Amino acid sequence: MKEWNDFFLATAAAAATLTGLIFVGISINLTHILSFPLLVIKASVALILLIMILIFSVLLLVPQESHYLIGCETIVLGLIVWILITRADFKIYYQSLKEFKRIYLFTLLFDQLATILYIIGGIFLILFGNPGLYWTVMAIFLSFIKSVYDAWVLLIEIKR
Repeated sequence: MKEWNDFFLATAAAAATLTGLIFVGISINLTHILSFPLLVIKASVALILLIMILIFSVLLLVPQESHYLIGCETIVLGLIVWILITRADFKIYYQSLKEFKRIYLFTLLFDQLATILYIIGGIFLILFGNPGLYWTVMAIFLSFIKSVYDAWVLLIEIKR
């Protein structure tokens, strides 16, 4: 696991930084965001994905943890995040205007893939050890992409 330390230090730092930036961005546009309840949910999705990366990365920096324990932590954390994200996504999907449903369906699938990869990674960590981390790397990348996209919508697109 030692060879992964730099990667998880970098992802923890990036996730913490982006989380802070999103909080600042939300506070700058707070009145505008609060006037659209679906944007509040979208902001929470972005924050949940980033906090997932942060917690996961910090857990993997704990010294001398077994693959089994890390796998179990990843599965539990992944399931919690998957439930939260799925509830939020379906709420946004069902409350969206008809012309936006098709676009949001892609976003919903993207969120599902990002969160389910954590669970798959946890299972692979338990069964095969270090190779399970490669699944979580994909989950982290997709989570970063999705949360940055949501942040862009909340900070830039909201002004259009």
